[in-house]
Amino acid sequence: MPHSRPWRRRLAAISALALLAVPLTVPTGPAAARQGGYEALIRRASYGVPHITARDFGSLGFGVGYAQAEDNICLIAENVVTVRAQRTRYFGPMGEDGSNIISDLFHQRAIDDRTVERLLTGRRDGIHSPSQEVRDQVRGFAAGYNAYLRRTGPARLTDPACAGKPWVRPITELDVWRVHWTTMVRAGSGALADGIIAAAPPVTGTAAASSPASAPIARAAVPPAGSTAPRQAAPKRDTTAEPATRATTEIIGQLPAPKATAVIKARDGAPAGLGSNAYGLGSDATVSGAGMLLANPHFPWDGPERFYRMHLKVPGRYDVEGAALVGDPFIEIGHNGQLAWSHTVSTARRFVWHKLTLVRGDPTSYLYDGKPRRMTSHTVTLQGGGTSRTLYDTHFGPVVLVPGVFDWTADTAYAISDPNAANLRAWDGWLAMGRARSVPQLRKELDRRQFLPWVNVIAADRSGAALYADHSVVPRVTERLAAACIPPAWRDLYATSGQAVLDASRSRCALGRDPDAAVPGILGPGHLPTLVRRDYVTNSNDSYWLANPAHPLTGFPRVIGDERTERSLRTRLGVDQVQRRLAGNDGLPGTRFTVERLWAVTLGNRTYAGELVRDDLVRLCTAHPLAAASDGTPTDLTAACRALRGWDLRVDLDSRGAHLFSEFTLAGGLRSADRFDPGAPLTTPRRLAVDDPRVRTALADAVRRLAGIPLDARLGDLQTEPRGGRRIPIHGGRPEPGAFNMAVDMLVPGLGYPKVRHGTSYLMAVELGPDGPSGRQLLTYSQSANPNSPWYADQTTLYSRKGWDTIKFTERQLRADPNLVSYRVGSNRAQD
Repeated sequence: MPHSRPWRRRLAAISALALLAVPLTVPTGPAAARQGGYEALIRRASYGVPHITARDFGSLGFGVGYAQAEDNICLIAENVVTVRAQRTRYFGPMGEDGSNIISDLFHQRAIDDRTVERLLTGRRDGIHSPSQEVRDQVRGFAAGYNAYLRRTGPARLTDPACAGKPWVRPITELDVWRVHWTTMVRAGSGALADGIIAAAPPVTGTAAASSPASAPIARAAVPPAGSTAPRQAAPKRDTTAEPATRATTEIIGQLPAPKATAVIKARDGAPAGLGSNAYGLGSDATVSGAGMLLANPHFPWDGPERFYRMHLKVPGRYDVEGAALVGDPFIEIGHNGQLAWSHTVSTARRFVWHKLTLVRGDPTSYLYDGKPRRMTSHTVTLQGGGTSRTLYDTHFGPVVLVPGVFDWTADTAYAISDPNAANLRAWDGWLAMGRARSVPQLRKELDRRQFLPWVNVIAADRSGAALYADHSVVPRVTERLAAACIPPAWRDLYATSGQAVLDASRSRCALGRDPDAAVPGILGPGHLPTLVRRDYVTNSNDSYWLANPAHPLTGFPRVIGDERTERSLRTRLGVDQVQRRLAGNDGLPGTRFTVERLWAVTLGNRTYAGELVRDDLVRLCTAHPLAAASDGTPTDLTAACRALRGWDLRVDLDSRGAHLFSEFTLAGGLRSADRFDPGAPLTTPRRLAVDDPRVRTALADAVRRLAGIPLDARLGDLQTEPRGGRRIPIHGGRPEPGAFNMAVDMLVPGLGYPKVRHGTSYLMAVELGPDGPSGRQLLTYSQSANPNSPWYADQTTLYSRKGWDTIKFTERQLRADPNLVSYRVGSNRAQD
């Protein structure tokens, strides 16, 4: 743990300044509640992790908003710029692949339609609309953020990414809700934003892609889960306000068309770039007999999708430690005193295609049960004028264009249904998860609320029960509906990918409602895979099928995921690690898990493909040391063979040659000599196709890509993360060769891998013992994105050496932290 005096002085300064934010007139206790004041106690433990206690949910939200603004105000402010449809105004129209203008058009449409406002009306029951507790916490979060910004002032912010920028402004609770809504549609309409913006009727009956009215649009511009900033980092730009000056047709006409591969090629419904590993360990798998959980999400290391560690408490009502995405006021992965849970990205599809049969001579009307229905059109104009676009909707949802796949012709168009577009249940769901005390209670809440937008849940409780469930929001495509309503031309797509294209001309092909479903249009709990075990459950982003290989889950609708198909190398390694641990043949003591052994297994950095085929590859290149690269260039493989022979089959800092095997894999070298066997899904395929000339070509290509980089270099000398003027060595590897502990980065020719893009982000190994939770946790990229924060690099350095911070859930655990500093924050609600 850090003990440096500068770190302590910085904490003391923060404490003193924060106390100034609490007006002296704000009373505490019942008097404060009557006057409507906010007040929260923030105790910063080692690595800057805030433990926040408040008397009610409004004040708890205030403390969260204040603490998150202290550490990551620029990320939150940029999220708000995005959902206010102001990226073009502040950062220019193009961005990366035109992302800013597409993002603004998408969000401006939601603003014009009052999408979030409509979802906030209705019964405050957490299902039909958010509960009062959640509304209070969201309102308090906005007030806490604003209190910090008001105290500090934009010009005095210490983060150079947004200090003094005109887009750093006070926020409203509606802004917070809009960011949340964008997270919900991340894998649905948000992923298809470019196609929604691109869709326009044909002018002369030809495909829309050839029509000037349907000029190509950029690929998926709405940023991923948790908030919405695109891949271009706006703070690196000159952010002086500049209204769009070019006409829409001029700007849009320069952009590439929506990518069919993003829609069709993916083998499941997982949002691009996101993933996770998780273990739920039951009483039969742990030394103590108590439940244990591994949380290992793989999210981006930069931008608004970063996790943020915190511990939140309203005495007697809520007490949870864990992490949430920056800008979110509730714990999303974590534990209370009796239950722990994590999430992995689910394979289920989040939207359904509807094939529209158009009225002859009128491409904006479609037939429904033999009668014409007219599409609705809406012209979206960006703030400041000069850029507008007409968008089209059906009673199913928006019309979408994917050229060459889902075209808009004189006869046919395609719309989508996105059930998550009406989902504001999630924060109430996570609040309920935090209050559940057992796996049965958690299942009851999952069944009742059905709130998870695109993730599985893996959990364990103190009694030693372990749970896997894909209780995410899945469109109601039963196998019966699919058989009756998917046109023949689209059946292969459904079988291979789970994407359903339904005949929109018949009302009997509507999604309908399951009697046990929380809302219409989604599969009810009776159609969703769930498994409770006393040994273990696991998921690494493949489908539910082998959550526990001893009890395969089968017979579920294809829209949720695939069965009896090849598993990823990461999935296979994840199961193999558990099985070896329980068999006692992994080199660690005993035959069950402790927290220490779970941490060691997770960061063991095995590379599964290397274990399977490295020796065959070495024999092949030894026998044939000269090979042609894909461009025909003769390449000497002698040094590559030597490097691979000396590789330790891991992705540790000292592993030599790991980068060569990774590049060989990315070049297409993993070609199997044996086929996948559904009867042996965890061990097949396993042999390298040494007779396939493409294997040697891939190795030659890898050697050429690594020109100027020693093939036997230490991974830690090549794979690093910049922090200030330092480069911190990072262990871990890519999923393609089968690394469990992920680190995904891009090769810089002649240099290596100088920046982690995404991978292991929040790590938690927690045991739910009789004396309370205990264990280890870590945020790999550290608590703050601000380079001037004392918590910008400390956990990253700790991760580099496979260290950890401890669980600090109980008062005894927290008070034992030698770096603990406390301060109170608050304000009168009239100020906010």
